[in-house]
Amino acid sequence: MKRTGLFRGALIAAFLVVMIASAYAQEPPAAAPAGNPAAVWHYLGAALGLGMIVIGAALGIGKFAAAAAESIARQPAAAAQISGAVNLPLFLLEGVAIIAEVVVLLIVLLK
Repeated sequence: MKRTGLFRGALIAAFLVVMIASAYAQEPPAAAPAGNPAAVWHYLGAALGLGMIVIGAALGIGKFAAAAAESIARQPAAAAQISGAVNLPLFLLEGVAIIAEVVVLLIVLLK
């Protein structure tokens, strides 16, 4: 099994954490005047980010479930072991997606 996808995902996640941390370390810009259309760009960014989070989590969960179903079809005797081994990564993936959604919603609500 190739682990390049997992390594690539970890690198992307680390890059995003570094970029977000550096963005929050800076001084906030002055408040945009009311009626300025540029003042609502964070809503568009939050909507795009939330969409990418949901799509990414759905793709990951689908890939895990497909691999588990294929493995069980090949080795029906090992169904209990395969299901047990797949559950933890599925739960972790779903938890990361929920935490990311909460962070996006906090950014929108606290803006």
